[in-house]
Amino acid sequence: MRTIDDLGDLSGKRVLLRSDLNVPLDDSGAITDDGRVRASVPTIKVLTERGARVIVCAHLGRPKGEPEAKYSLKPVGERLGELLGSPVAFAQDTVGDSAQAVVDSLEDGQVALLENLRFNPGETAKSADDRAAFADQLASLADVFVSDGFGVVHREQASVYDVAERLPQAAGGLVITEVEVLQQLTKPRRPYAVVLGGAKVSDKLGVIENLLKTADMLLIGGGMAFTFLAAQGHEVGKSLLEQDQVATVKGYLADAENRGVDIVLPVDVVAADAFSADADHDVVPADRIPADRMGLDIGPESARLFADKVRSARTVFWNGPMGAFEMAPYADGTKVLAQALVEATADGAVTVVGGGDSAAAVRALGFPEDGFTHISTGGGASLEYLEGKTLPGLAVLED
Repeated sequence: MRTIDDLGDLSGKRVLLRSDLNVPLDDSGAITDDGRVRASVPTIKVLTERGARVIVCAHLGRPKGEPEAKYSLKPVGERLGELLGSPVAFAQDTVGDSAQAVVDSLEDGQVALLENLRFNPGETAKSADDRAAFADQLASLADVFVSDGFGVVHREQASVYDVAERLPQAAGGLVITEVEVLQQLTKPRRPYAVVLGGAKVSDKLGVIENLLKTADMLLIGGGMAFTFLAAQGHEVGKSLLEQDQVATVKGYLADAENRGVDIVLPVDVVAADAFSADADHDVVPADRIPADRMGLDIGPESARLFADKVRSARTVFWNGPMGAFEMAPYADGTKVLAQALVEATADGAVTVVGGGDSAAAVRALGFPEDGFTHISTGGGASLEYLEGKTLPGLAVLED
C-alpha cells in the first residue's frame, strides 16, 4: 500500500481523509468512549504538519440515508478540536453548499470535518452507480485521498472504496499499523490463544472456522459460550442461545478435536433471574444452569482458567467481552481476562484487543491502553481480516 510519504509535497493540497469516528454516545449525546477519535489524531497531525488542508469525513451510527440530529458528528468535531489543540471547522452537510464553503475557507494546516457521510444514501448504496455519483461529489472537494478508517475497510462504500479510485490515494498511519499488527496474527508466536466473546456465534462463524487452522487454543466466553455449551448437550436455562447454530458448533468442536486445538469453555457462570444489575444472581456450574436463570458472565473459576491460559500464550487475540460488563455484577470475568492480557504483555507476549466492545471494555474498566500490544479500532474489519477475506478498502489501496 502507498503511504502518505508516497504522495509527495502536500503543502496547500486539499486532502480528503476517511477516518473512523463512529464513537458511542449516551442518551444526552455525550461521547462515552473517544478511543477512535484519539486514534485518528496522529494521521491528521502528520498531514497538517505537511501543510495540507485536511477534510475529515466519517460516519456515526446507522442513519438511513438522511439527516438525523442524534447522529450528527458535531460533538465529535468538538472533541477532535480539543485533542488537536486547534479548532476544527464543521460543515453542516457532506457535499452541499456548507461543505464547499468550509473547504474553500481552509488554509494550509487547517482541519475541517464534514457532516455524517451516512446522511447521504449514496454512501452505503448497493448500486455501484449511486455510490459512484456520491463519490464524484466527495472527490470534487479534494486533490488527494487518504484512507485511515480501519473500522470500515471491510465495507465497499463510497468514501472507503469508490473515492480511492478517483483521486491519488494512500493509506494513513492507523490503517498501516492495524494491518501490520494483524499480519503478526497470521504467523503467530506460539502458543497462540484466541479469546472470543460477545453475544452471537453467528457473528463469528467464518473467523472461528479459519482460526481453528491457526490457533492453539480457543477460549469462548460471553453470550456465544451458551451455544457451545448446548452443543455439548448441556441445558443453558434462559441464557442467550442460537439454536440454529448448534449443529455448526458441534462441527467446530469435532474439527478442533481432530486438529488438536484446545477449545476452552466456561466451567461456571454468573446466572441471574433477569437481565439487570439488580437481579438476583449467583455462581452456578456451567453444565447446571437453572431453567429460570440466564448466564451473564463467566464465573470466578472460569475466569482463573481463562487467565491461566492467556498467561501461558505468546500471542493473544481477544474479541468480545466475557459478560455484560456494563453492569457491575457481571464485569469480573472481563476484568480478570483483561488483567491477564496486561500481565502477558509485560511478559513479552503479543496481545491484540480486537476493537468494538472489547476496546470499550478495557477503557471503561480502567486498564491502560499501553498495557496491551495493540487495541484495534476495527472489530468487524479485524475479524474479516483474520477470516482471510479480501477487504475492499484495503484492496483498492494496493499498488
